[in-house]
Amino acid sequence: MRETGRTTATGQEWLLAADAVPPRAAHIIVSRTWYAHHGIHVGEGRVVHYRGLSRGWRAGPVEEVSLDEFSRGRRIRVRSHDGGYLIETVITRARSRLGEDGYRLLSNNCEHFCEWCVHGRNRSLQIEQWLARPRRALLAALRFLAPGGRPAAGPSVPG
Repeated sequence: MRETGRTTATGQEWLLAADAVPPRAAHIIVSRTWYAHHGIHVGEGRVVHYRGLSRGWRAGPVEEVSLDEFSRGRRIRVRSHDGGYLIETVITRARSRLGEDGYRLLSNNCEHFCEWCVHGRNRSLQIEQWLARPRRALLAALRFLAPGGRPAAGPSVPG
């Protein structure tokens, strides 16, 4: 079921084997072009996640989708949490926010949602890391906003 693992500031992460299904209430993560997308596996191949900007520029609500729709064919990582809520509580918390439409990139995104479901705290390590490195955040934003995914020509940002 596990392939490789690593430790992050919020817990252990491990790569799920390609044909495996995550445990119920697992905090799961898939890599997208510019970010990591997070959700809660609620069982039976279903995931509750904050759709946010995962399908385009218009933010979307908390929704329940299939594991295949969530992963879009990408490999899934599982973040293990010590001291979190019980399985049924995590699932109940995730489903209690279905339809919520208050996505905010810096303060209420998909990772904030998952951390709240598991631990009751609003936290996004991804955003914390981004804000800790303003130069990298600026360059990533420029690449994201520039046509073709490349920074616009202009003065270079000093390192």
